[in-house]
Amino acid sequence: MAGGGSFDTFPKLLLRNAAQLGTRPAYRHKDLGIWQSWTWAQVAGVVRAYAAGLHRLGLRPGDTIAVVGSNRPKLYWTMMAAQVLRAIPVPVYADAVADELAFVLAHAEAKLVAAQDQEQVDKVLSVSDRLPQLDKIVYDERRGLEGYDHDRSIAIDDVIEDGRAALAADAALGERIDELVRTGDGSDVAVILYTSGTTGAPKGVMVSSRGGIDAAIDTTRFDRLTDQDVVLAYLPLAWAGDHYVSYVQGLVTGYCMACPESRDTIEQDRHEIGPTFYLAPPRIFEAMLTRLMVRMEDAAPIKRRMFNYFLDVGRRYGEQVLTGRPVPLSGRLLYALGRWLVYEPLKNVLGMSRLRVAYTGGEAIGPDLFAFYRSIGLNLKQLYGQTEAFLYVTCQPDGEIYSDTVGPPAPNVDIRIAESGEVQFRSPGMFLGYFKDQAKTAEAITSDGYVRTGDAGFFDEKTGHLKIIDRAKDVGRLADGTMFAPKYLENKLKFYPNIKEAITFGDSRDFVCAMLNIDPVAVANWAERNNVAYGSYHELAGHPLVYDMVAKDVAAVNRSLAAEKLLAGAQIRRFLILHKELDADDGELTRTQKVRRRFIAERYASLITALYSGAQDADISTEVTFEDGRKGTIAARVKVRDMQVVGPAEALGRAA
Repeated sequence: MAGGGSFDTFPKLLLRNAAQLGTRPAYRHKDLGIWQSWTWAQVAGVVRAYAAGLHRLGLRPGDTIAVVGSNRPKLYWTMMAAQVLRAIPVPVYADAVADELAFVLAHAEAKLVAAQDQEQVDKVLSVSDRLPQLDKIVYDERRGLEGYDHDRSIAIDDVIEDGRAALAADAALGERIDELVRTGDGSDVAVILYTSGTTGAPKGVMVSSRGGIDAAIDTTRFDRLTDQDVVLAYLPLAWAGDHYVSYVQGLVTGYCMACPESRDTIEQDRHEIGPTFYLAPPRIFEAMLTRLMVRMEDAAPIKRRMFNYFLDVGRRYGEQVLTGRPVPLSGRLLYALGRWLVYEPLKNVLGMSRLRVAYTGGEAIGPDLFAFYRSIGLNLKQLYGQTEAFLYVTCQPDGEIYSDTVGPPAPNVDIRIAESGEVQFRSPGMFLGYFKDQAKTAEAITSDGYVRTGDAGFFDEKTGHLKIIDRAKDVGRLADGTMFAPKYLENKLKFYPNIKEAITFGDSRDFVCAMLNIDPVAVANWAERNNVAYGSYHELAGHPLVYDMVAKDVAAVNRSLAAEKLLAGAQIRRFLILHKELDADDGELTRTQKVRRRFIAERYASLITALYSGAQDADISTEVTFEDGRKGTIAARVKVRDMQVVGPAEALGRAA
């Protein structure tokens, strides 16, 4: 099922789905260990009553309502109900600290806030003195909120019940709401999605419903998505990826959206729900692989040998089997045996046995990580997207999957490469502009209507697919002229289970250095098996044996770089392991877990100086933010480790 035609707004699609797919499940939510379901007809009824209740709270066309929390049906229904009233929802990252929340709510001029629970309500109340336009807070979970001022806050269930009673008592109210839906204009702003703020303050990206619907029609047809599909809605509500995949594509196709019980149960809930379509940033796939490798370290020796043997079989034949290319009979038989013994059990453990197609996007994925999932038979593909495109700029068609490209332009998307090497595009879902920022909008859009992505890339001559090198401003050169692409190096490092995060430096310098975060799960498991005692992340990160282990991973990256003509000179000469994990609350990462490279370079300037001065260690004192908002300080002496550069002949010899 697809939208289009007269269905140019999300409320119109909701009514269409209620009429045509009335008894089909639209939403599922696991609560207290039990999956609950709502059909499209039920959702349409609830949303209409909810819209009436919000209308009675004063929400009017053009008003904004912020939505703060994790993936919950009632928070998605908040967005639907607001759009019924031709108001504008503004989803906000659930883990945003109070100051970040205050910035978005003030900038978006939110009149109402829909919050998940007491934690989010308390955050809003803590900054309410900075939000004179804020009228009321509605909330989903009642626990802990009984004694709050109910003139200021009210449960969503109560708003829905009030709306339902008002509709029963006043037929004119229902007619007004129905009229708002009928007269809804697809060119109006349907949602404001704030960027992650990698390079500065977040910007409010305005998206129209017609643009979002047209883009979703193209991509659902591209991947043959239907109302029979199931999606696990677990990504941040404020990220364009979740809004597109969970919300808009769900309305366009009529497929079912399943919300997990909590962040901590996502893995189990994915296993139970068995999604058929899945989107995740690379860090999710990295974390899943790390957990797999940790579990295999604890497995019996015969299982480890079998696992490693069939992973090698998968690397040799998996891609050809997945894409239907010729494979020797012996390879097909070995792969079939591997599927029975290893690949299908692995996918079952991951909750991906029913997956028809999966995408990764948000940032570049390491080629080795990408190849691993495809080698076990998972139809994982890459997309390149931006909030300003309402997600898709490129996507990979079945049978044309390459780890070093992000695919050709998505359907009806036009891409060009500017003289500077910057990727620029026009697309159906292209944003209307930045909210209250005409100057930034003018900077982002060329005079002939293309969006500047800020990314450097080119089209591969052999495949015609787009290759993204890095952020245009981040790609540089070493002092000797060697290309320095930090994200490419960092992705290679993060393929190894022991390394969770990496930041590389080298532009205009004589050589490349790296600052690393160890993965606490993988390394803690290793420490337990090797009787290594530690009392904190800081102690574990600084342990000499941990440095030895990570040095082997860095050496492997250097060997792979030595075999690449353009980047052989960008091998890592020195590295250190940071004394703390990079944290969004400390401003080091965005809420989508992207590294704020410039901020980190300033914050850890003394460590960078040590890396390039030849020092063997450096003292650092860093302010940290605890979960309750309190500040503290972590002081440490961080060690620096030197690495050997690998020559081309040595790289080839070791590879053989």
